[in-house]
Amino acid sequence: MTARSSTAADYPLQAAVVATCREIGLRGLGVGTSGNVGVRRDPEHFYVSPTGTPYEALRPEDVPLVNLDGRWFGKLRPSSEWRLHRDLFAARPEVGAVVHTHSPEATALACTGRGIPAFHYMVARAGGSDIRCAPYATFGTQALSDAALQALEGRQACLLGNHGVIVVGVDLRHALGLAVEVESLARQYRAALALGGVKLLDEAEMERVLEKFRSYGRQDAVDPGLQCAGAMPEPGPGGKP
Repeated sequence: MTARSSTAADYPLQAAVVATCREIGLRGLGVGTSGNVGVRRDPEHFYVSPTGTPYEALRPEDVPLVNLDGRWFGKLRPSSEWRLHRDLFAARPEVGAVVHTHSPEATALACTGRGIPAFHYMVARAGGSDIRCAPYATFGTQALSDAALQALEGRQACLLGNHGVIVVGVDLRHALGLAVEVESLARQYRAALALGGVKLLDEAEMERVLEKFRSYGRQDAVDPGLQCAGAMPEPGPGGKP
């Protein structure tokens, strides 16, 4: 344990970690103390949820700060999975947040060694034509971190064999949203497997989808078939514009 080096300006980041941890439970992505959440503070430090602390009892000031060299600051020890967060923040400068869950549907797939293939175009939201499953490694080890980094190459989400899910994003809102999407996709894929005869989209179609996702949700996106006509028209007779 090292003396706390965070400042009052960091409090919103710590509060965001606590809020995201609680959302994991509220959204059905985990129970108890399973999973963990991290957010980048600066190029050399990140906040990560503490180990073994019930999310409902967690306070912002409880969230420890960790240096990329493994030193931590605060009163509670960091998550046992701090290496996952450290290595992702070090290797991927575009990543601002990491969310790790044991969400039930995705974890069920991971316990069979399955990833999520291109059965639905929304798989592309995770950055590629599939969501890979990393091989099993003991929790909290460098081996698990190494396996996750490899499975996340070119991706924003992966499953962890016999373990759970890890998702990265530019911020905690984006990462949590993607964790919810991965769990939804896992549920749909499990249902499709039960029905049998799952049809996968081919690589060419997934490339088209990935290209469309580059502007997905952006208000400044260009659609050649759509034109903005300006302000809303006043309603006419009968309330119709």
